[in-house]
Amino acid sequence: MDNKMQFMKEAIKLSEHGMNQNDGGPFGCVIIKDGKVVGKGWNKVTGTNDPTAHAEVVAIRDACKNLNSFQLDGCELYTSCEPCPMCMGAIYWARPDKVFYANTRNDAAEIGFDDSMIYDELTLPLHARRITIEPLGRDEALTIFKAWITKTDKKEY
Repeated sequence: MDNKMQFMKEAIKLSEHGMNQNDGGPFGCVIIKDGKVVGKGWNKVTGTNDPTAHAEVVAIRDACKNLNSFQLDGCELYTSCEPCPMCMGAIYWARPDKVFYANTRNDAAEIGFDDSMIYDELTLPLHARRITIEPLGRDEALTIFKAWITKTDKKEY
């Protein structure tokens, strides 16, 4: 068995572990750098009452802490299921080199984890979405953005 499949099996094992612990849904993830696990996680949504505690987000947080970096350059992410829209956003912000997934979003939908509403909502204009989204306080907030431009000791990312 090649290393990639070994890493995927570890992600799948974590999905089973989290499910058996009743921490959340059956999702697991590992992050690899230079052939070693640098981050791991499983879904902890119900165990922590945190709707953002998906396996990929938990693993990204773990890897970034362990690597002392807010980027995952040179890393590969192995997840037991195709990432949801939130996790895809987190993955793009973390910038790993590659993502591997096992189950598909359709497989997840078949067991009650259907993200199609979110995918659909993201394509709608703000005024047509289920959750009201409206601008407020832009003039005040822009002053902080202007201060960012001139800040000399910022760490860019």
